[in-house]
Amino acid sequence: MNDHLHAFASLLTPEGRALLDEVRGTGPADELAVATRLRREHPAELVSAALGQARLRQRAAAKFGAEDAGRMFFTPNGVEQSTRASVAAYRAGRLRESGVASVADLCCGIGGDAIALARAGIRVLAVDRDPLTAAAARANAEALGLADLIEVREADVTEVDTAPYDAVFVDPARRAGTGRGGGRIFDPEAYSPPLSWAVDAALRAPRAALKIAPGIPHEVVPPQAEAEWISDGGDVKEAVLWFGTEPGLIRATLLPGPRTLRGRGLPDPPVRTPGRYLYEPDGAVIRAHLVAEVARELDGGLLDGTIAYVTADELRPTPYASAYEISDRLPFNVKKLKALLREREVGTLTVKKRGSAVEPEELRRKVLPKPHGRNAVTVFLTRVAGAPTMLLGHPAG
Repeated sequence: MNDHLHAFASLLTPEGRALLDEVRGTGPADELAVATRLRREHPAELVSAALGQARLRQRAAAKFGAEDAGRMFFTPNGVEQSTRASVAAYRAGRLRESGVASVADLCCGIGGDAIALARAGIRVLAVDRDPLTAAAARANAEALGLADLIEVREADVTEVDTAPYDAVFVDPARRAGTGRGGGRIFDPEAYSPPLSWAVDAALRAPRAALKIAPGIPHEVVPPQAEAEWISDGGDVKEAVLWFGTEPGLIRATLLPGPRTLRGRGLPDPPVRTPGRYLYEPDGAVIRAHLVAEVARELDGGLLDGTIAYVTADELRPTPYASAYEISDRLPFNVKKLKALLREREVGTLTVKKRGSAVEPEELRRKVLPKPHGRNAVTVFLTRVAGAPTMLLGHPAG
């Protein structure tokens, strides 16, 4: 048993659990004093493990909610790579609605997806080859009262027989090395296990879902799969390849909701002169290459053929894009922008960009060095008909 696994196991003892309760909520500034005090009565290794777990739980609250995170057990990689609970619940709901009653969760990590599946009433085999990660997944199933539905197995996922299960879920590792410093892997064949293995496993199952990076090239998506890009609160979280659903379908799903935009294979929208309104499509819509569907819905066009900003003459509410009313259109010029903001008494400036090399923070410092005005403005740095342009406006509606 390695040192990390031994330290983790010590947290599951009555002494460890009591210590976890005692250090709950300890802030970074207080750690040294708390550690010094607790080491007088507890082993130093156990105190360090408890304080480390408290830090991980605090970080995990953003993904799992404070209540669950406060009871769960994490590893540094587990916090970093686990699915946000709202996204996992959405995926589990899709599987449950399709009639799936059992899932082989391969590369289960600390068990975030297994938890969501079990809470949807699905029986789960959760598999991970790392002993510490599997131990955390097992502890989490027990901590949340789901051990009857989740079997955790420490094994190589390539050696697991998935035939007894209605569906397969695979979440390959997409970071090089370990810890928060591990860089993201962009080549799907460098995933662990590779995407090609995961696709083969999916094709052998009645249904399957493969979690992949949202930046995956569309040409890599297998023809047998449905591809779905998911955002939560406006942030793109992941893409999912679904098997056993609608092959070839492209969709963007926005959470909370969910609201789903289905691809219709529309041609690229026309490029047109800026209208009164500018629409910024949700990131999932952009990643799914469904800007044309949004433009058709808005009776709009593009400011530039290579940039995902839609412009239109009318305000039409849509969940798939944020609308702004445009008040000014100027060629890119820092001095002119600074003078205009001073004239308008702007104290709050939001800078957005597409198709511009200018860094928003750098521009904000130059044009609004000492914010004190009473008005707010959003400036879009983009191109119109190929020319660097500034569009000023504010949220519409």
